[in-house]
Amino acid sequence: MRIGYLMNIYPVTSATFIRREIGALEKQGVEVHRFALRTWAETLVDPQDKIEQAKTTYLLSGRSGALVADFFKELGSNPKGVFRAIGLWVKLLNNARSGVVRHVAYLLEAISLKRNLTDAGIEHVHAHYSTNTAAVAMMAEAAGGPGYSFTAHGPDEFLDWTASSLKLKVHRARFVAAITHYCRSLLTLAAGQEAWDKIKVVRCGVQTDEFIPTNAPFDASAPFVCVGRLCPQKAQVLIVQALGRVAKRHPNIKIEFIGDGESRAAVEAAIKEHGVENNVALLGWQSSDAVRERLGKAKALILPSFAEGLPIVIMESFALARPVISSFIAGIPELVTSDNGWLVPASSVQAIEDAIEQAIQTSPEMLAQMGENGRRAIEEHHDVDLNAAKLKDLIQAHIGAE
Repeated sequence: MRIGYLMNIYPVTSATFIRREIGALEKQGVEVHRFALRTWAETLVDPQDKIEQAKTTYLLSGRSGALVADFFKELGSNPKGVFRAIGLWVKLLNNARSGVVRHVAYLLEAISLKRNLTDAGIEHVHAHYSTNTAAVAMMAEAAGGPGYSFTAHGPDEFLDWTASSLKLKVHRARFVAAITHYCRSLLTLAAGQEAWDKIKVVRCGVQTDEFIPTNAPFDASAPFVCVGRLCPQKAQVLIVQALGRVAKRHPNIKIEFIGDGESRAAVEAAIKEHGVENNVALLGWQSSDAVRERLGKAKALILPSFAEGLPIVIMESFALARPVISSFIAGIPELVTSDNGWLVPASSVQAIEDAIEQAIQTSPEMLAQMGENGRRAIEEHHDVDLNAAKLKDLIQAHIGAE
């Protein structure tokens, strides 16, 4: 089976789960051709991401002239297909109510993608996220390319599903993968109950044999670790505010922040304001190996976000048998429970403080048990090989049915 994978920006440090999913499919005998619209603007730090970048065909980055050339070549050889794609393009633009230039780019990318897929003999294309990538895959299919599917994650995908033409994308797709039951419910609200059977829960996962729990102790020296882009959505400033209170009782507490982003200045200002310079380490982006090493020694992962789908780093922390503090939002409660961590209301500094305090007061033996419970949940529901097999079966079934 030969398929295409379409991403917006790939590879990117925050999307290693896509790389793992592709690898798992290839391990199961699927030939995967990688396509992305753009390269990541920041420097890749993970050697595996650098390898992936070399394997990826980019439709937009460095190809403005080639995109236009591809369009006119396809128009000359396949005018009916191009006009079918243009018909969908008009619907997308009308629903979006803005962004003509952006949508012109989508159309050009779709035609270029169709030509690449046809030349490679690809039978199906799977896109990650229901936004521009799903739009490009949908128009490529209308132009005469293979059928498509996409994985929806959230949360931004569900902010305005009319403007994003989500219903149209779902109804034209062969199937849609939702990463959680919560995500499936939102897709059904957007597309209508008649789309229910088309929407399947296919969870994101981790390669459990890459995440071996360590014997690092859950003692007073074990730091809390936060992994993710420094941005308002991830609420790192609130972590620092809570830390300022906890540090008055536990002056040796440590929190490590892995990641970087637009909130770095705000986080640094909060660190100074609350006098916790000696309690915080801002480590920037790290390789996958370094993230595993840090998480494997943590007392707990802490990620009290305002908005999420279901963060991969929670799965990674559990795979390493480390408890988690996170928000009671979206699909997170489907994985984080009182058996393996603490759930806090989003935006509550008091609740974050209380959860950190509870983790500190919990015995090392109980923290270890919570970590083991988390590891078991990953093995049962979020193993990347199991979920890739489910995705492969769905693709195979739809290819075989047509």
